[in-house]
Amino acid sequence: MAGALAPRPAPARLLAVAAIAAALAGCASDSKDPRPATKPDELGVAVVQKGKGGAKLTRGRVSTKSGDILILEPDGSVTEVALDSPSGRDAFDVSEEELAALSVNLGLDLSAPLAGNFNISPRQVRRGPTAQEKALEAFAARTQPALPRFPAGFQADPEVFLGTQVQTVRGDERGSLVEVIANLKPGVDADVALAYATCALAGWAEDEGQDYARHIRTLQDKRRGMLLVGAVFTLSDSKPMGLRVMETSDTLRECKDRGFPAA
Repeated sequence: MAGALAPRPAPARLLAVAAIAAALAGCASDSKDPRPATKPDELGVAVVQKGKGGAKLTRGRVSTKSGDILILEPDGSVTEVALDSPSGRDAFDVSEEELAALSVNLGLDLSAPLAGNFNISPRQVRRGPTAQEKALEAFAARTQPALPRFPAGFQADPEVFLGTQVQTVRGDERGSLVEVIANLKPGVDADVALAYATCALAGWAEDEGQDYARHIRTLQDKRRGMLLVGAVFTLSDSKPMGLRVMETSDTLRECKDRGFPAA
């Protein structure tokens, strides 16, 4: 039966296990035969549906033919939960308030022996990170420091730096886009060229009272025997999202440690 029904995410918190335990306890107590009662094909259950309108108690059925809890709900939908899955374990992790709600609505005997079958906890059901939180975490893992990563002890050669100029990008009405034009000797590594432009921006940003800049793009060209680099950044007062973000004070300190000019 379970194989023919496609599992779908449970729309609500399941408290069906409370009714199952009560039903099984009832079977054992009513029987005069000391042997365990035969397992029934189905058991009636109570399901607490939680939504924006609050908690709603409904009824359903559970198939005992497989190792899963298969809830056939009154609206015809099916909720399948594996007992050894996080959802199945969460089904036994109910609060005292939820047990009390079942006791009032179904008249269950939630005495000490029965309550001992549950992990009663006042906390809310544990939920995993949202899709947005996962996306932000993945994005953060791709971020890089403002300056490229250099080997330990790296020091820039001052002879390769031939001057920089920082200017606002024409046509930008807000004035937040700036371009750093950096001139270097030909053959300089691309990371060194980007670091030179970034350090020049950090020095300019300090003078202008700008705290952050996000790298947009970098273009390279050769002109009059020099390597010409044009790096565009967008300025902001608060730390922006970006794969490479410059924080003015921290960047200036690193530029000084690595031997990059920042003027």
